[in-house]
Amino acid sequence: MSVFDVPEMELKIKDLEILSLKKEFWENQNSAREILQKKTKLTESLDKWKRFNNEIKDIEHLWKIALQEKDDQVLQDLNDELDVLKTAVFQEELKMMLSSEQDHMDAIVSIHAGAGGTEAQDWVEMLLRMYLRWAEKKGFTAKIIDCLQGDEAGIKSVSFTLEGQYAYGYAKAEIGIHRLVRISPFDAGARRHTSFASVFVYPEVDDEIKIEINDDDLRIDTFRSGGKGGQHVNKTDSAVRITHLPTGIVVQCQNERSQHKNKAMAMKYLKSRLYERELQIKNEKINEENKFKKDIAWGSQIRSYILHPYKMVKDHRTNLEIGDAHRVLDGDIDEFIQAYLMATTGNPLNPISE
Repeated sequence: MSVFDVPEMELKIKDLEILSLKKEFWENQNSAREILQKKTKLTESLDKWKRFNNEIKDIEHLWKIALQEKDDQVLQDLNDELDVLKTAVFQEELKMMLSSEQDHMDAIVSIHAGAGGTEAQDWVEMLLRMYLRWAEKKGFTAKIIDCLQGDEAGIKSVSFTLEGQYAYGYAKAEIGIHRLVRISPFDAGARRHTSFASVFVYPEVDDEIKIEINDDDLRIDTFRSGGKGGQHVNKTDSAVRITHLPTGIVVQCQNERSQHKNKAMAMKYLKSRLYERELQIKNEKINEENKFKKDIAWGSQIRSYILHPYKMVKDHRTNLEIGDAHRVLDGDIDEFIQAYLMATTGNPLNPISE
């Protein structure tokens, strides 16, 4: 059995090699570098898939021998090796789907409460916990940059950075409306409630990407941080809110200890928002991750988390269902991310539901 079409990738690399040998290849140096970088990445990926294929063949061969000799210990060892190989193949498949210019970037994630009042605000806090647990499992570094506490419980809105390899590429699969159905812990009558929250993800702009911002286009306000954060945060006007007047985009940061650091983080957030806006303008056609940014209400959700009367999480874009809802809410969301990426890259096994 083979896990990947090696000859097809070899053909692509060969085409790039032929292209790089043309006389006019270096006339456009930027284009030439991009082609060589692409060739290098394909070659590295090809080497991995060749190794995967060889390992599979070895396991198959040893498996047949172990079956003939009825060696249960060897069979168990081979089964363990196969599990490790499956994990490696799974991770490589995901990386191959992350091929856009922005996928390798860090990310800024924002979660906002929708319809449902206190219920929705509690749902935001649950989603934040889910993503922080997921980030920890992925080896990403997450840092909250702004958090607006709920009036009674939960969180009205929260934004955090996500640092790690392909952070944006993975996290973009979560863009959209998330719906929770459960027996309300805030309802004395123990009735079932439906809550909504929206998740937005932006690629964090690094220093190599230049985003021009005119100081005259900015309104910068300072205010006293609210909610949790300690005495220093609450007693000084260290929080910063920046409004980009031409676009109406508003960002804020209040979790750093100094006004200077909050302003620097807010500017980075603004640049990421403006960068994403430029990408959308350049690409007017609807793309898969942004077409799900709808009203935070019934019927527009990308995923439902049902805790009553049964337990199940269903992604409405891919129709993937997982029965262990608590495992998902504990940060185990890679299956949903993989299914989404496979669907949006044209994999026929997981078509997007319209």
